[in-house]
Amino acid sequence: MTKYTPNLEEESKQVLIRYKHILKTSYVRLSQEDLVLIRSAFDLMMDAHKGVRRKSGEPYIYHPLAVAQIVAQEIGLGAVAIASALLHDVVEDTDYTVDDIERHTNSKVAAIVEGLTKIAQVNDSNVSLQAENFRKMLLTLSDDIRVILIKLADRLHNMMTLDAMPNHKQLKIASETLFIYAPLAHRLGLYGIKTELEDLSLKYTEPKMYQHILQKEKEDKEKQTLYIEHFSSLIKEKLESHHIQFQIEGRPKSIYSIRNKMIKQGVSYEDVFDKFAIRVVFQSDKEEEKFIAWKIYSVITDCYRSNPRRLRDWISQPKSTGYEALHITVYDEIGRWVEVQIRSERMHEIAEKGYAAHYKYKTGVNSDNVMDTWINKLKDVLENPESNAIDFVDNFKMNLYTKEIYVYTPQGKIISLPKGSCALDFAYSIHTKIGETCSGVMVNGILRPFSYQVQNGDMVKVLTSPKQQPKSSWLDLVKTSKARTRIKASLRNQRRQEVEHGKDILRRKLRYLKMNFTKDVENSLVSYFNLINSQEVFLNVSLGLITNDQIRKFVRDQNNNILNLFKKRVRNIESKSTTKPSQKSDKEQELVFGSDHQSIVYSMSKCCHPVKGDEVFGFLSTNGLKVHRVDCTNAVKLQSQYAYRILQATWIDKEKEDITREVDLMITAVDRPKLATDILLLVSKEAKVNMKKVNFEESGGLFRGEVTLEVRNIDQLEDLLTSIKQVDGVKSISRH
Repeated sequence: MTKYTPNLEEESKQVLIRYKHILKTSYVRLSQEDLVLIRSAFDLMMDAHKGVRRKSGEPYIYHPLAVAQIVAQEIGLGAVAIASALLHDVVEDTDYTVDDIERHTNSKVAAIVEGLTKIAQVNDSNVSLQAENFRKMLLTLSDDIRVILIKLADRLHNMMTLDAMPNHKQLKIASETLFIYAPLAHRLGLYGIKTELEDLSLKYTEPKMYQHILQKEKEDKEKQTLYIEHFSSLIKEKLESHHIQFQIEGRPKSIYSIRNKMIKQGVSYEDVFDKFAIRVVFQSDKEEEKFIAWKIYSVITDCYRSNPRRLRDWISQPKSTGYEALHITVYDEIGRWVEVQIRSERMHEIAEKGYAAHYKYKTGVNSDNVMDTWINKLKDVLENPESNAIDFVDNFKMNLYTKEIYVYTPQGKIISLPKGSCALDFAYSIHTKIGETCSGVMVNGILRPFSYQVQNGDMVKVLTSPKQQPKSSWLDLVKTSKARTRIKASLRNQRRQEVEHGKDILRRKLRYLKMNFTKDVENSLVSYFNLINSQEVFLNVSLGLITNDQIRKFVRDQNNNILNLFKKRVRNIESKSTTKPSQKSDKEQELVFGSDHQSIVYSMSKCCHPVKGDEVFGFLSTNGLKVHRVDCTNAVKLQSQYAYRILQATWIDKEKEDITREVDLMITAVDRPKLATDILLLVSKEAKVNMKKVNFEESGGLFRGEVTLEVRNIDQLEDLLTSIKQVDGVKSISRH
């Protein structure tokens, strides 16, 4: 990163230029009253942050100006949000108070800034700070969604300027962004911001992959531009003959999206075919949009052969984010699949700006608004937030990226659910009481269990029974946050009732056995039955897991003081006995941890099987220190939610490498005679690598192989992968 040299005169000019650019490029037309409000916020911001600089050396004022620019132009919010963005750090970082902000601006701005300040103030060290932060942010939805939208703009600019931070902070912030903020931007319909957050996060979580794809895209840019012009020329000619006003543009897929395709398909960059999409944006009145969209569809499919399985109609049934468009995939003359998106200008604005653009087109107080619907669904989840912030985030995030399906009630009402939902999710989405008493469903007139996975277009009637109540096994079936939250709340309530019932039973039985029910007796019961607390004792009594005979035996034992003393001594001895974990010998110790290179007992995680030379990190789990690869499927979640448990890991260089690690490989190839033999001979004889497990199968001419090997280090593994790729017929090989 280039070192920043302060220049006060130039900085003052830049501040005014950036301020005027916010007003000039605002998506919302600003009135004179709006301009006065924004100017008041600007003056207060200038005074509050005067003389303060960021880690890069730039004036701190550049940051709130940049956040306000994103809020005004990219998200498209109005004067109140712009003023709030300018002041979003004032209360947190300076001596100014919320009351001061209200005096200088108004109560709405003060309330939003207060909401942003509350999000930043997290002091509970017993939970993941990031998870608690996210929960607080979601709770502000009940007050004003602009709090979250400004927070997303703040996070986007922080990601843009992350170069100034040390490496460990970059990784932590990028992982948190990828895990929480990008999915939230996606769910709010802010696809542009979601894409920027994902790409910027990948730059720090997987820098080599990011730079590799970025360089390839630069090399392909000219070739792709020529292809898009050639592909579009025939469509343009046909559309112009129908007198349709339109624009055609090529949209490259994001770096993060291409990376996901490479990993999911197990292919190289060159083998990813759909690296870009063609977008047709047409002019139309709202009443004519659907007709013109399908007319354009007809023209395109006259020019190119379409894939009917890849048709997506989000005009007839918009996504719950508000997104509307027709997506089709066509086959060009050189045998390449190309995605074409068809949108009106109104649809395009909503796709780019989400929430703000949707409200711009809202036509009346009673208009159905997808964002209002989504916020109401979210409030259902927030009514009973989990006591554990991490569980809360996991439950909420579960539904952010999942694809949607649409299911009908017998009355014809459409219910939107995440793909993979069961009929029980459907029942809870209608009403909590219906979910709790659901005993089965009729799907398209056929009786099904409530575990049945509903499909797009199903008509579902819920059958209920007053004797039914939620069970813990239901948590393994449901997909939606609302259902999980309601089931857990019901189970907690059932547990409370069982505990009270068990306490009453125990009190009566002890009275019958001539023993007073005191606190000491309660504590003795916990120790006697080796349970966690008295609640567990009462619950076990209610459920019959502690029988009448066991209670009578407890009373007899308590009355025998000698026996009690003996048991107490035994328990003391057992509680004091500890087993010291074995240390690795110097020969076995391959890694050291932290900036001071400490030798700590560790084990390799089974989810990613690191080998020597992999980029790795240490994670302090409840089962000790685990070592993960930085590209492990669990890495982003661990870095994001448990950053305080992460340790830097460094390999120790050794001349003798006699320690091997298991690695799982997946090979895909076009089947031919002796293919498996060639692969096995290469691995065992030429590479001299020990094989632990081999599984080959052939289906329809496609060969798949799973091989578990023992390798010494990453260099040996990469040499082996290169050799296997050169075997005739092998198309891809990936490490699991």
